[in-house]
Amino acid sequence: MLQRTGQTRVRRVRQFGAVAAILALAYAVGAAIPYAQTTFARTIAQLSEPGGYFDTDNLISNESSYLQVIPELQRRGIRAGAYIGVGPDQNFSYIAATRPSIALIVDIRRDNLLLHLLFKALFQLSRTRVEYLSLLFGRTVPADLDAWRTAPIERLLKHVDESGRADAAALQARIDRAVRDCGVPLSQEDLETVARFHGRFVAAGTALQFQSTGRPPQSNYPTYRDLVADTDASGRQSNFLASEEAFQFVRGLEGRGLVIPIVGDLSGPTALAAIGRYLASRNERVTAFYTSNVEFYLQRQGTMGQFLANLKQLPHTPNAVVIRSIFNRFAAAGGRPRDDSVSELQPIEELLGR
Repeated sequence: MLQRTGQTRVRRVRQFGAVAAILALAYAVGAAIPYAQTTFARTIAQLSEPGGYFDTDNLISNESSYLQVIPELQRRGIRAGAYIGVGPDQNFSYIAATRPSIALIVDIRRDNLLLHLLFKALFQLSRTRVEYLSLLFGRTVPADLDAWRTAPIERLLKHVDESGRADAAALQARIDRAVRDCGVPLSQEDLETVARFHGRFVAAGTALQFQSTGRPPQSNYPTYRDLVADTDASGRQSNFLASEEAFQFVRGLEGRGLVIPIVGDLSGPTALAAIGRYLASRNERVTAFYTSNVEFYLQRQGTMGQFLANLKQLPHTPNAVVIRSIFNRFAAAGGRPRDDSVSELQPIEELLGR
């Protein structure tokens, strides 16, 4: 997940520098951006480092086991505090389960930041789960939203599958405005990337799958429908879209600018260290850190030591955990037959050898 090319890195450094300069100028001239959005954008600029390259779109997860750890998170009392994660919207289900006061999504790909701006815009435009799903997939929104508040997730997915397409141009204009309202300086290329990501959701519908560059989705990867409707180890549907209450918690955190996408390498020189200082200044401590399978790549490229050094700089609670995914098929043999991965928890203190 941390592969880079020299040319890509130079381009990303220049792009990041240009965005930071635009943001600084906007603040200097008192640009008409609401305070909450300027705080959100300023935090992104202050904590991010130049982005890198990874050869997947990561619009959705390929971790069919991601919900399996939620009962154990609850048993261990992993709740409140600060949440850190990587990747797309599987983070929202962990956020709904742990109820943090702030969440930071750290990913080496700047595209992940743009994807989360799309999600943030959709939360802003949506009052309920069914409206969020309808807008995400470019479908018509039901007239009586309140009638859908207690609907099971299967009914919401059925609506997306069977309803007609919304006016694409009008919806894209609304999303563009909402993305701009986030306060983050964006180029025309950025806006086109956000539109392209949304277009993928619209075109594929709930059959959307994780995809690597240059090859079609693998048949064993879960679809968006699979991920949302799946159950955890207790047999409960625990995706954040499975209940209106869970959705509204994440929506509320997004609305206050407290789900903050950061561009950063977990083994990089500045992002995690800056996050550590930022959390300390807020008297916040990490309770959960979702790393997906990033540690596999860190070990492969010999930078696991730098990640552990960065991890030590994060204030965390004594029972704080790392949530990781393992894709090794031998390890996955301990999971459910349909899973191609295993998700597990490890205390941060144990990982640090304390």
